Amino acid sequence: MIIDTIKVQAINFFSRSESLKDVYGLIWLLIPIFTPVFGIIIGVLVIVWLERQIAAGVQQRIGPEYAGPFGILQALADGTKLLFKEDLLPSRGDISLFSIGPSIAVISILLSYSVIPFGYHLVLADLSIGVFLWIAISSIAPIGLLMSGYGSNNKYSFLGGLRAAAQSISYEIPLTLCVLSISLLSNSSSTVDIVEAQSKYGFWGWNLWRQPIGFTVFIISSLAECERLPFDLPEAEEELVAGYQTEYSGIKFGLFYVASYLNLLVSSLFVTVLYLGGWNLAIPYILIPKFFGINEIGGVFVTTIGIFITLAKAYLFLFIPITTRWTLPRLRMDQLLNLGWKFLLPISLGNLLLTTSSQLFSL
Repeated sequence: MIIDTIKVQAINFFSRSESLKDVYGLIWLLIPIFTPVFGIIIGVLVIVWLERQIAAGVQQRIGPEYAGPFGILQALADGTKLLFKEDLLPSRGDISLFSIGPSIAVISILLSYSVIPFGYHLVLADLSIGVFLWIAISSIAPIGLLMSGYGSNNKYSFLGGLRAAAQSISYEIPLTLCVLSISLLSNSSSTVDIVEAQSKYGFWGWNLWRQPIGFTVFIISSLAECERLPFDLPEAEEELVAGYQTEYSGIKFGLFYVASYLNLLVSSLFVTVLYLGGWNLAIPYILIPKFFGINEIGGVFVTTIGIFITLAKAYLFLFIPITTRWTLPRLRMDQLLNLGWKFLLPISLGNLLLTTSSQLFSL
């Protein structure tokens, strides 16, 4: 039997090309998944570096400067150190709850990024209930903290988890009422529609001017949701020996701080989307292409400008929670709950009533 070598070579070439197509298809499938995750990780590292630099300026001391130029690699060095540290487990704790808790806190916050629009068509999931999906998903994170505190078999850790759950429930209600007011003004709960509704009048169309009370309540509630000073009662190290993460070490200990900074970034992005016009610039940027010698505005240019504007607004807003951390003292637990239930809840309800009344009279 004579085998035609040309046919064999053709078959081998065809099989190799098909396998290459499968590999390329898998790569193109993974790129949309890992690109946002990589961008979010870079954003968290920038926040850590920015917070250390601002804290150094507020306290008149030298910030990180040795790990890379201007200390930009310090956060990466800290993460690498935690990654290689020994992972200790409590001998009498619930190991399953102890291990799952940090993952639930991080994953629930990561899912919130799926409804954040960075441009007109640049959003992972443009849902009709986008803002309320964010609130529903973010409410899962305290469950992970409570599981971590309970699984540690430590009374201080468990008390920190209980404080986290109580604080989250107290401040989620005013936060939701503020978001509901924005939805009524925009006639939609989609994040893209909310940004588009603010683009009609430029700078003066931002919800910041139409909802100043809601904006203030939203900022305070988001600080409490992120457990930032003066609302860091769940991890008050002077009182609770660092709270629910007392028994953690290594990468699991680092996941709590990753979740904290992820939550801080997502809160800043939602402030940008809900109140600061999202990707829309306050002034028309139609003259920017002419300045650079570009005749027509392409999709890539508009998308790039939208991403830059969204991130610039979010990072400028981050100065508020960062400077607040080094300015205000911590509240007591009773003061924290009184502020949420006795002040912010009635104010947010009144704001919602005023918004509903104005929308009815405008019909």
